Amino acid sequence: MFSWTYVNGSVPGMMLSRLSEWFWNERLWFPEGLGWADLEDRDGLTYAKASDLWVSLPIALAFLIIRQIFERTVAIQLAAALGVKEKVRPQAAHNPTLESYFRITSKNPKQGEIESLGKKTGYSESQIHRWFRRRRNEERPNKLKKFKEASWRFTFYLLAFIAGLAALIDKPWLYKMKEMWAGFPMLTLLPSQYWYYMIELGFYMSLLFSVASDVKRKDFKEQIVHHVATILLISFSWCVNYIRAGTLIMLVHDASDYLLESAKMFNYAGWRKACNYIFIVFAVIFIITRLVIFPFWILHCTWVYPVTVYPPFFGYYFFNGLLFVLQCLHIFWAVLILRMAIKFLPGNNIVEDERSDREETDTEDDEEEQEDRKNGPVQNGHSPLNNNHHRKTE
Repeated sequence: MFSWTYVNGSVPGMMLSRLSEWFWNERLWFPEGLGWADLEDRDGLTYAKASDLWVSLPIALAFLIIRQIFERTVAIQLAAALGVKEKVRPQAAHNPTLESYFRITSKNPKQGEIESLGKKTGYSESQIHRWFRRRRNEERPNKLKKFKEASWRFTFYLLAFIAGLAALIDKPWLYKMKEMWAGFPMLTLLPSQYWYYMIELGFYMSLLFSVASDVKRKDFKEQIVHHVATILLISFSWCVNYIRAGTLIMLVHDASDYLLESAKMFNYAGWRKACNYIFIVFAVIFIITRLVIFPFWILHCTWVYPVTVYPPFFGYYFFNGLLFVLQCLHIFWAVLILRMAIKFLPGNNIVEDERSDREETDTEDDEEEQEDRKNGPVQNGHSPLNNNHHRKTE
């Protein structure tokens, strides 16, 4: 009969120990005949180890701190130099009834609800529409916040691409991708590969940590999936020494990201021609790197070629499964890019980010306020009669 004895402290400890043994089972992560012993340092040669990944946590924390300093100093000065001007948004008038409904019930009331709110506040339907429109705009990130976020990502992606290119420019697997598997898994770790991996992993972890405070876009869920898949991909490829493939994948992704962020920066600054030209270059490079090089060169070399060297195993399927998730995201974003490109072709003045939550305008306000002025001067966007009635209801 089983007895609840304490081994290594507790029964949960035993369960965790067994789970750890199962998770790190060599048959999961390596082809038959290979294992963790093949990655032990020897003869002055260094190999990647799972324990190295802990370094990414303080790096991620450092990125969060550096980002705050960057956005408060460099980004602000850059915004001023490029002439980023923040539009003054009309504020919604103070109204506890509407504010309570906005926070608790809905930010977009239906027609029947608008009529009910009108009876409670004494506001006309047009005034309620205007109040909710302005209130929604108050919660949208302003242009300066978007610029600071874009400038931070632009800076990192540009430096990461330059550093990655410098680290790989003299490596044979950059030009002949089958070389990424030569000698696998006994691939020695280079200092440039170590720092390239740890910095990239730390950066994507910092993005995941700051996602709650970053600008929310339509592809918010896809961004979360992308960050998680990227972190898992980098971590797994490091543990099983798929480092050569990992460095190529990171380089391909960094090749176009900085162009998109720079296009956003010029967009927020109102530099329309610069934004459009950079966007065209970005779209071309994105299509080439994400829809051509990634699936037909890199993914082919990780999916097709390895099985000619050793039989498939769990790690092989797991690694390529993550790559297929990234490829699906590439296709999703390519559709958004093409939609923006189509809008640009007829001669639009500016290319907008399809993922952005566009600010609602007050173009109807002028007509509404002119109508209100027929009954007297407007106060806070409402006629004196309605304001007085509102104060009575408060």
